Amino acid sequence: MEFHKRKLLTIITESIMEDAIEQELKLYKISGYTILDARGSGQSGLRDANHETDKNIRIEAICTEEIAKKLSLHLKQTYYENYAMVLFLTDVEVLRPDKF
Repeated sequence: MEFHKRKLLTIITESIMEDAIEQELKLYKISGYTILDARGSGQSGLRDANHETDKNIRIEAICTEEIAKKLSLHLKQTYYENYAMVLFLTDVEVLRPDKF
């Protein structure tokens, strides 16, 4: 069994950003991703999801390192100034590299 290195791109942001982030993923040819509701506290304050404006989402996508870094930089330059957003990359290994 052979594993192949990829990156897991994780984006935690305001739920209002869901459609915009989905469009960005499509622009970077990322077709598979997972979106989850997220709660917690950080620099932007408590996000407990009790109100529509307090909801966060967590988006995860596996892709090549090149795409992950390019998209991360683009998201930072485009959205960081005006939206609560955190993103990070994690090394992962996959069995079916053609999927990512």
